[in-house]
Amino acid sequence: MSIPILEACKKRKRRPKLYAFHTFGDPGCPMDHRGAFRDNIRLFLQQCADFDDDSVQGMPTWCTLLVHETRKFVVPLYTVEENVKCSPRPYCDHCRCTGWSNHFLCERKYHLIIPADDEWNKPFVDDLIDLETHLLHGLIHCNGFGHLLCINGIAGGSKYLCGREIMDLWDRICTNLRTRKISVEDLSKKRTMDLRLLYGVAYGHSWFGRWGYRFCRGSYGVAEHNYDRAIEVLSSLELDKIILDFSNSDIRREMKQIIHHYRYMSETQLVTMKDILRFMLTVKPRAPLQTNNVTAAPSTTSRSSIRSKPLVKEKPPKYRRFTTAIANMDSRWPARRLEYAAEVIVNALKEKKADKFCHGGMTRQDLRDEARVHIGDTGLLDYVLKSLNNVVVGSHVVCRTVNPTTRILEYSINDLGNMVTVTEPGTEILSKPLPALALEPGVDVYSDLLAVYRNVLLDYKGSPTVELATQVVLDSKHFVKEWPFSDEADQYLRFLCRLIPSSCDLGNESKRELPTGEIVIVPLHATVGELKLAVENAMRDTYCITEELLVTDIEELEDLEDDEVIFGAVESGMVLSVRGSGIDMENCLRYQSGADNWMVRCECGALDDDGERMVACDICEVWQHTRCCGIEDAEAVPPLFVCSGCCVSLLPPKNESSCSFERSGTLLMPSETYGLEIGY
Repeated sequence: MSIPILEACKKRKRRPKLYAFHTFGDPGCPMDHRGAFRDNIRLFLQQCADFDDDSVQGMPTWCTLLVHETRKFVVPLYTVEENVKCSPRPYCDHCRCTGWSNHFLCERKYHLIIPADDEWNKPFVDDLIDLETHLLHGLIHCNGFGHLLCINGIAGGSKYLCGREIMDLWDRICTNLRTRKISVEDLSKKRTMDLRLLYGVAYGHSWFGRWGYRFCRGSYGVAEHNYDRAIEVLSSLELDKIILDFSNSDIRREMKQIIHHYRYMSETQLVTMKDILRFMLTVKPRAPLQTNNVTAAPSTTSRSSIRSKPLVKEKPPKYRRFTTAIANMDSRWPARRLEYAAEVIVNALKEKKADKFCHGGMTRQDLRDEARVHIGDTGLLDYVLKSLNNVVVGSHVVCRTVNPTTRILEYSINDLGNMVTVTEPGTEILSKPLPALALEPGVDVYSDLLAVYRNVLLDYKGSPTVELATQVVLDSKHFVKEWPFSDEADQYLRFLCRLIPSSCDLGNESKRELPTGEIVIVPLHATVGELKLAVENAMRDTYCITEELLVTDIEELEDLEDDEVIFGAVESGMVLSVRGSGIDMENCLRYQSGADNWMVRCECGALDDDGERMVACDICEVWQHTRCCGIEDAEAVPPLFVCSGCCVSLLPPKNESSCSFERSGTLLMPSETYGLEIGY
């Protein structure tokens, strides 16, 4: 692969810095950061990145070039510094949905971006930080809290990097720069399957869990113990009980065959849903062969595939009547003999299809042997079998397909019903496509996995407990990885300093949870006064409301004078409570959630925004989930909405027992909360 990025650097008379993709961010590669993130990111940009002459909406941008060691291509990693005072969107919706609404608004946030493959050597676009097509997009506030916004590997459109490689790189960078917490909203899918449900049942954690991301908060009032219990319920479903529960279902045979097939393949015993899903996820997928009669839609569509494959309207295949076809045949057998042979073959195929223990079509040899019971003329049978492809015999369509596993030609039939449209004498076109020929379990592991996912996890008939547990897992989207604050064996003292505003500063926000502290590092011989100065500098450099902060007291060091050494008075790694003056609580840039102080109190138990769609009551102005209020996702929010509590208060007391909550003439059904303890 050519490297135009390097050519661009040569034109600018710049010698680029190149780093190995798979080791970048390891301890000491390219450097080992020991400070707080706000200092580490500056040092990183100074020593490991080149300032780019181009900018994104006027924001300074740096580029770090990473060389893939085995395939020898160069990956650009861009870092964009966004100043919130100049930003049209200073507040962070991701912090609000993660539960970090109480965090003070940081002055700067850094976007780490690897663009899509075809954007590596193109000029920046103004909406670079808003695109969702990046291979990697991480946002980190200067206090060390951040969010993984986007990750797309080969399945998401990249020709060069897989998701695990990109995720490994991101995790090494976060660890090296000493980030504190990184959140991710897990909406990733494998084909149409939600990975947080699939991997949650198989491994006990989401796909991101292999890098240490754990449950942060759930939507619709889901708590961590609800999530853990739901995972336990789904993981412990016994396969034998599943087969028994599906005994009266139309899909019993399919589920039984899938379970028995993978039990036979596995060297260990598969007992529970966790066992079989984990095994199926380790089986190397093998896509089935495509035929003229069956067209499989791709699970994911990349931009490159859209450009390279123009949309062409496919003509539906035509199906001939066998009676019409034999009229044009130069055969030594009379038409009635040919028609009889065709009927015998169709009857054999019908018996095969009706056998609940059989799967797929019939090979030519098997079909020929079955027909020979009634017809001894093998020449006649060979002649008719050769003619049966996309042919209508009676009320059935006979088709030939190649079995993807055995690569042997097989015959199958489908009921014709009333799907035929006559276009010309003797020729028909089906009004809807024929169903695909059922494949043997194991031919396409993704299809088998999808069958188990849909039929057991999403649609387990007669089991409200499984249904509820599945919904709990699907409503748990926010995960977080934390790098705990701790002391290190070096010549410095480290403290987590929490700023405690006075009650007069907080005003009406006194009930808001205090924000997390800031990491401050001082030498071993530092005095109390030097620690106060270090806290001032750290706070002023990090948050918008503390630009004029003057630290007056540190509660744990109140007995010491400013010129006394702190070593021995407090232990390194402690949390210190800091008070001071100059906190600008009137500044609209106070909290990450924004200047509005709106209240959430939903029937599901949610007391904060979780990113789901909400509606505010026009009387009490309290926000609730639309789903919990009976408003479907596809339904528009009514212009006038009154919550159930206000409806009760507005009605006369005599009608309270029989009142029905109405919303724009529609009955409001209060939602069920996640009372997982009752079912689990």
